[in-house]
Amino acid sequence: MISSCNVSQSWTSTEIPSGSICFSEVRIMVKAVVGEETQLQLAEDRLSQSSVPAQVGLVIGKLSSTLDRGFVFDLVPTPQNDAGQPACSILEPAKDNRKKGSKPKSQTSDSSPSLVIEKDWVAEHARQVSRMMVGGMKVVGIYVWTSEAACKNSTMVLCQTVKGVAEAASFLEDVLDERLLIHMCYSPRRWTCRNCTLSSNITSSSLRPCDFKMGRVITSLQTFKCLYNFDLRLPIYQEKTLKSEMLSDVLRNGISIYAKELRGAKAMIDGNLVVNDETCTTDGLHEVEFLLPFMKDIYIEACSQKDVIGVVNFTGSVCSFSFLNSKEPVSQAVSDIKDDIIRSLQSRLNIICDEADEDLGPTDEGIREASNDSLSEKPVSQLVLRSLRKNYNLSLPRRVFVPWLAGTFICDYLQSSETHEVLKDHCVELMSMEAPNDASTILELEEEALRVIARSFWDVVLPYSSAPSSFQEKSREITSTENSQKTIKSPNVNFIAAVFFLLLSVLVGYMLVRKS
Repeated sequence: MISSCNVSQSWTSTEIPSGSICFSEVRIMVKAVVGEETQLQLAEDRLSQSSVPAQVGLVIGKLSSTLDRGFVFDLVPTPQNDAGQPACSILEPAKDNRKKGSKPKSQTSDSSPSLVIEKDWVAEHARQVSRMMVGGMKVVGIYVWTSEAACKNSTMVLCQTVKGVAEAASFLEDVLDERLLIHMCYSPRRWTCRNCTLSSNITSSSLRPCDFKMGRVITSLQTFKCLYNFDLRLPIYQEKTLKSEMLSDVLRNGISIYAKELRGAKAMIDGNLVVNDETCTTDGLHEVEFLLPFMKDIYIEACSQKDVIGVVNFTGSVCSFSFLNSKEPVSQAVSDIKDDIIRSLQSRLNIICDEADEDLGPTDEGIREASNDSLSEKPVSQLVLRSLRKNYNLSLPRRVFVPWLAGTFICDYLQSSETHEVLKDHCVELMSMEAPNDASTILELEEEALRVIARSFWDVVLPYSSAPSSFQEKSREITSTENSQKTIKSPNVNFIAAVFFLLLSVLVGYMLVRKS
């Protein structure tokens, strides 16, 4: 089983153990790109037979820092927008209305066709597709199917589209300053690939040509799998500013902190500790385990702090896959697994926040604090933790895996009420692939569902808050009993004293009578 730890130590960049990559120092300069011959040829045949004048879509692949090379697994076309219009079209030049006898002007870009791309729609497609990727697979750029003239006249539009895709489907380590632009030209028929530098100012010099060839890429991938158990304890602090602390913000911050700790964890592959950058020479499925150092229980320490008024418990298991090129070191597979685990947690949180925002829309701050009973029904994106008086339970979407290309998988996330039919719709709409007909090929490997429990210390204090009052009541009862007993005893003492004095007076009178 994969080891789990509530809180583990964070290493600095100089203390990261062997087998892990310091993401903040990685810089990738792709010099050559290799595309999967089978998939790219299918895409070209599909487009040439459809007679579509222009098309834009996403490039699924990987940019390898260790090999200085990019790999393209497949091309996924961007679907039509909500209005049923394609995301890319050709803008034909205006007709020439020159009068007869006038001198012809030099040909400019205005006299040639250009591309019109709905950049925001392509970026949204990239955002949703990136959630379906596993370790070692990412949205690494865009492709465009158009003529040579239209491509040359649309350099700025294409660069802006690439940048929008990079921002929507950003890499977790956020160190890559380039993406790919693949042009499939049908007049004349040829393929070209360029690097697009993601600078703040996009210019024509942002595109640089790189070598491109086709070959066998997917069949040489090696498969790594990890089932990772985690238990995050996040304290809820007392309000110190006017800004309310939302549950979603606490979870995002906790995931970010845990990401740093996970990146510093050592790894074992098939029971062997990863100690250097050696390659994997065996085929088959490789099991990955992470080793985190045992530390003191920060949960108890946090709960003992003065400003803590509650705790958020985020627990569950994450199943992760990673696919590695046979020439890459196994440390890259470990890095991809870590990246995939963190992205999976972030994706699930983003999904429930997106759905809550779509269903309820913006909520007024006064409504958020209306009543304690309504707080348990609020979505995660609108729940103010400092207002909690009861436990808040939340189940995150479960991760399922779908067969993709040549033994690889992609994933999707389903709510507890959703079935595999939703998964099939996503595969067809977002990935342009055939929906899996055999339900047995869909894998649900996570043993424990991801759950969030927000506990306020009020549920601990309130049951005992009645203790002082009951104690006071008991004290009053005891006091009243003692007083009543004293009141009862008081007349008895007086009576005895009176009898004693009476007897004493009788005895004294008797003695005086005898003497006389």
